[in-house]
Amino acid sequence: MKLLTLAAALLTCSAHVQTSPKTGPITVAQDGTGTYRTVQEAVDAAPNQSPTTVTIRIKKGTYREKLVVPAAKTHLRLVGDDAATTVITFNDHTGDTAGHNTQTSHSVLVQAPDFAAENLTFENNAGYTAGQAVALHVEGDRATFRRCRMVGNQDVLLLATGGTRQYFKDCYIEGTTDFIFGASTAVFDHCTIRSKKNSFITAASTPAGQAFGFVFMQCKLTADTALAKKVNLGRPWRPNARVVYLNTAMGAHITPTAWDNWKNPENEKTAYFAEYKSTGPGANPKARVAWSHQLTAAEAKQYTLKAIFAAGAPWVPVR
Repeated sequence: MKLLTLAAALLTCSAHVQTSPKTGPITVAQDGTGTYRTVQEAVDAAPNQSPTTVTIRIKKGTYREKLVVPAAKTHLRLVGDDAATTVITFNDHTGDTAGHNTQTSHSVLVQAPDFAAENLTFENNAGYTAGQAVALHVEGDRATFRRCRMVGNQDVLLLATGGTRQYFKDCYIEGTTDFIFGASTAVFDHCTIRSKKNSFITAASTPAGQAFGFVFMQCKLTADTALAKKVNLGRPWRPNARVVYLNTAMGAHITPTAWDNWKNPENEKTAYFAEYKSTGPGANPKARVAWSHQLTAAEAKQYTLKAIFAAGAPWVPVR
């Protein structure tokens, strides 16, 4: 997990400019029946700095694209036919011949604020042994994902930027190691999280002073029962990592201790890892590491969308 270079960021932003949009609704279809054949063409054609929602409808198909939603494409909404059949995929990964690092390995990069996606799969199909290979990399504030799938292996979902906020509702996220990671404030609401090997679900890098990191609400933790039998809820990528699981059903693959200090006992003094009313065979509050927290009912009540997303301009996504 490397720092994003300024040069790479500038190249990404300059590579995608607005093209002349066609009139009428914006649709994407590989067979030519839509307005555009690729998602990137449709994104590029959307107006810059739109104050209102611009919807792009994507017909079913596997779109092999390294998609970028630049910062100027505000209020963009991508809607697929169905997440199982509408897939955006690529296979860049660390150590490949192109020299990608974690931040440049994405299949989809969202830099714009007020982005929304529904009924889509974001995939990195570099393979089980490829190393860090991001499917979805989000930098923009106030992003929402509903009924979406984020699939891959190591480092699948990168929520990169401190001070930004993302909301995931009824989503499916799978991976191997640290497959939900980054510095943002993010809520996972009724999502299914599937581990594919013995490793760690989260690697938060929450900045010091940021009140919330990753919050899982009424989620379900599942696993590949052959390969994932000892999985930790998280470890701190940075010292002030914050991760909380509320009313989450945990499979038997979750280890009794559940949390790891990333081989640095000093992290135990600064990281904040907590649970409230975990259920299932992986719920074992008495066996958790001593430096983690079991919330009281009063403490758990503080975890509302209004409170979690209050930083900056208030934002409360519709549940």
